Amino acid sequence: MKNDVLLLGLGMQGKAALYDLSKSEYVNNIIVVDSNPKIEEELKKYNSDKVKGFVIDIVNQRDKIVSLMKNVDVVVDLLPSKFTFEIAKIAAEVGVNLVSAMYFNDPAEEDPARIKERETALKELDKIAQQKDIILLSEFGLDPGLDLILGKKAISEFDEVHDFYSYGAGFPEFSAANNPLKYKFTWSIIGVLLSYNRPATIIKDGKVIEIPAREIFEQKNVHILEIEQLSASVECYPNGNSAHYAEIMGIKNTVKNMGRFTCRWPGHVAFWEKMVKCGFLSKEPISVRDQKVIPIEFCAALLGNQEQFHYGPSERDIAFIRIDVKGICRGKNKRVIYQIIDFRDMNTGLTAMSRTTGFTAAIGAELILKGDITKKGLLTPLDVPFSIIEKEVTKRGIKIDYFSYFD
Repeated sequence: MKNDVLLLGLGMQGKAALYDLSKSEYVNNIIVVDSNPKIEEELKKYNSDKVKGFVIDIVNQRDKIVSLMKNVDVVVDLLPSKFTFEIAKIAAEVGVNLVSAMYFNDPAEEDPARIKERETALKELDKIAQQKDIILLSEFGLDPGLDLILGKKAISEFDEVHDFYSYGAGFPEFSAANNPLKYKFTWSIIGVLLSYNRPATIIKDGKVIEIPAREIFEQKNVHILEIEQLSASVECYPNGNSAHYAEIMGIKNTVKNMGRFTCRWPGHVAFWEKMVKCGFLSKEPISVRDQKVIPIEFCAALLGNQEQFHYGPSERDIAFIRIDVKGICRGKNKRVIYQIIDFRDMNTGLTAMSRTTGFTAAIGAELILKGDITKKGLLTPLDVPFSIIEKEVTKRGIKIDYFSYFD
């Protein structure tokens, strides 16, 4: 290996990944690709001879992406989610390792035929990756990412898991939650809004309950979580397919209650329930004075062009993960909590969300370069040992707290 990395995307998460990769002793050269015409000026901030940048249109210059992939050992994809699956296919075609913070499937898809089509495509992608002896590592960020690694570790402490609750969030420190939404953006605005309009699945009293996208913010599906370490209460709405994770995490036959949730400051959920049900997050175009307008894109542009929804230089965000598991261990009732609370680093300016997502993706690339991940094919965070990740995130100032209780 030449230990060269191709970084796709220099947004908020990409900047954190580049910061981390540029300091790695295992990385020799980093090629950065972004559509920003001022990329060279941006890269000067990193003051590293390792880094070189290219302005490329991902949609219309596929051949250039292919050419660059052929000359590196690992690709780190931190582009918007609409590009994720296509980038994974190109990496498989070229035969190069890939780390992505996004899903290779589409969690917003509700059409059974399309879901099945993507599942078939992913099986073929896995087959190609194994044949070419490469790793295609998806969901390797904060949530999904670190949450799954902590979840697997928690499960390993039980003989039988009965309750599994996973929480993930990125939101402003309360003093910075000074706009009507009590929220500011630390990643793709359109990505956030897309996540607000996708279905979820939970397990309650042993039954799988599917929640349509339009209903995830309804009060019956929302609960309050007390975060003692922040002396705060947040509201939590369902996010993701818990039944799927119950199966792949090996607890399908014992778990009675399971949910994956996103957290926000109180009041946020009620606003977005109305917005979703009024069609503001629809992807279907409408006519406005003879122009075609896509509601969700309009909303993203409207919010994104207001300073009140972006962090000021002295404002901090919080990245939060909690895994809360109950069950039986050696004949006794046991409860385990793994938790991460991270804050914006005011010295580097990197947000907590970009640190926990971008650093994690960079760690994935480094582990591949070092040969610490030996399994090939389509992988997820569940294929990466907790002990390795704990060591690496701790080195970067991200603390994992642990609490254990026996009845």
